[in-house]
Amino acid sequence: MPGVSSFRSTLSRAAPGAPTGLLAAFTALAVAELVAGLVRPAAGPVTVVGGAVIDRTPAAVKDFAIRTFGENDKAVLRLGILAILALIAVALGVLALSHRRVGAAGVLLFGGVGSASALGRPDSTGLGDALPSLVGAAAGAVALYLLASKAVPSPVPAGVDGETGAYGWNRRGFLTAAGVTAAAATSAGALGRFLTSRRDQGAVASREALVLPSPASPAPAAPEGTRLKVPGITAFSTPSRDFYRVDTALTVPRIDAGTWRLRIHGKEVTRPRTYTLDQLLARPLIERDITLTCVSNEVGGPYVGNARWLGVPLAELLREAGVTPPSGGGKADQLVARSVDGMTLGSPVEDVMDGRDAMLAVGMNGQPLPFDHGFPVRMLVPGLYGYVSACKWITDIELTTFDAYDPYWVKRTWARKAPIKTQSRIDTPKPFARPAAGTVIVAGVAWAQRRGITRVEIRMDDGPWQDADLAAQAGVDTWRQWSHRWNATPGGHTITVRATDGTGQVQTEQRARTVPDGASGWHSVFVTAT
Repeated sequence: MPGVSSFRSTLSRAAPGAPTGLLAAFTALAVAELVAGLVRPAAGPVTVVGGAVIDRTPAAVKDFAIRTFGENDKAVLRLGILAILALIAVALGVLALSHRRVGAAGVLLFGGVGSASALGRPDSTGLGDALPSLVGAAAGAVALYLLASKAVPSPVPAGVDGETGAYGWNRRGFLTAAGVTAAAATSAGALGRFLTSRRDQGAVASREALVLPSPASPAPAAPEGTRLKVPGITAFSTPSRDFYRVDTALTVPRIDAGTWRLRIHGKEVTRPRTYTLDQLLARPLIERDITLTCVSNEVGGPYVGNARWLGVPLAELLREAGVTPPSGGGKADQLVARSVDGMTLGSPVEDVMDGRDAMLAVGMNGQPLPFDHGFPVRMLVPGLYGYVSACKWITDIELTTFDAYDPYWVKRTWARKAPIKTQSRIDTPKPFARPAAGTVIVAGVAWAQRRGITRVEIRMDDGPWQDADLAAQAGVDTWRQWSHRWNATPGGHTITVRATDGTGQVQTEQRARTVPDGASGWHSVFVTAT
């Protein structure tokens, strides 16, 4: 059949394009990784393009990604970028079989996209950040051009050694060139990863060598009865390895503690300061149990955790720099914290200096901060959602005003000020569980940082609200466990929970999504008693 024969002939001519394009893309990424290892690992093309994608993604889409993929959202983004690059590489490889220069130019174009993304990142250090993408693209373009010259099909007689069909290609020549290219690219990538790991070793060693001093103000002893012994309930203290992580960093920054610096400056800062980690550690430190909550946490969601933090009182540092809160006549009402990766978070100066335990944390659960959670220093302010208070890998604090500057998330439609809302969650039984009829322990946690929890109520189906038993309260900045003994009758039931905070305010029933200032509503689960 002429049509089938023509299709097979076209496919035969195009077939070598796929491996040609993929090998060229692999070469580009491997060489870029090598150059990034020499220049700055954070300037790698996948990282900078991924960062640019995150920066330009609408808040609702980011919220969907966190809900859907959780802490795997960054891995999904990386895989998505690589998948798109693979498809484009195949297309450029096929194109290069007939238009080698055009195909090579396409690779160079993507190098330009990568370099522009690198230079547009908030943590860009200058033209050097463009080098990985540019050099990698040049290597990929050369590889594509040379491999395409070996893969161009031509009419040949059947049966000639090394050739196949009416349209064939020199497999031996291509495979030899492809093997050399793959080996060289693999070596470049391995060397790049080695250089990056060498850079990281200093940061790892500095963390391992760090000895945290004893706090001048230890955490108050938790009252007896703070921790309920109920199977399935969330533990009062969250282990560091299980603490939630929500941020925009595709690659977790690894900072050498010996080179870290913090600058405090800006509006009405009469005595600007720059601190080393040793200088902070030499100051009187406070230790506190504090519950942190992410604004992306849906009703009943997992992005909340309680840890024991060790740090320097932030208000004291600000006062030493000459800062006066607005209530005392100060004109600066916003503190902008900047991370090493360029992230900006804005906190109300009044909240930071009103007497709460706002701190620059250096320790978490008795150990130096994990890299995932901000080593060597992060900021936290009890009672505020993380996006306006919990800057990780902090390097800069600028005093300004809300009118003068919008931080990263505010530019993306989130609220400027975000006090944590009163919330409660059912941990056990889980949704769609099938407990045996009879006595069932319903339990969970509730939180309202800076206000505390004074009451938790449970409702079965459409029945009356019943008081749950509360664990002892460790402080107004921590969550509080609760439990309730339920006499479950056979059949399906909906269990609903609500909390009352220390001001007497009952948790609202009104459902709201996370954007712009945190979710609200009552948490409920459906179970079937058997």
